[in-house]
Amino acid sequence: MSSLAQNRWLVKHIDDAPSVPCPCGISTRPLTAADGIGMNLHITRITDSTRHYHKDCTEVYTILEGTGQIELDGTWVPVRPGSVIAIPPLVRHRLRSEEGVKAIIVGAPAYLETDEYFD
Repeated sequence: MSSLAQNRWLVKHIDDAPSVPCPCGISTRPLTAADGIGMNLHITRITDSTRHYHKDCTEVYTILEGTGQIELDGTWVPVRPGSVIAIPPLVRHRLRSEEGVKAIIVGAPAYLETDEYFD
């Protein structure tokens, strides 16, 4: 792993990243706010996430595997592999899938637990 403090780049490996439970499911987090690059990258397995929103973070979901529906401010939209969903701050969202989906979630600025709100 390269250190951002020593270099102008950062190299991390997904298989070295922690996987943690979150309101969306189980999230593997190779890039987090702690890395100091102003964004995060999570790989998350989702079956039925909890509806939430962020005040600061814009999220982009890229669906890698599985099908389902994402709710965006009360509107349900189908998702499948290759779907890319941009979610600006304050948009309430959740994803559900009977079979489960695997998604890459990129956030900027980097996701912080203190920027996650539930109705």
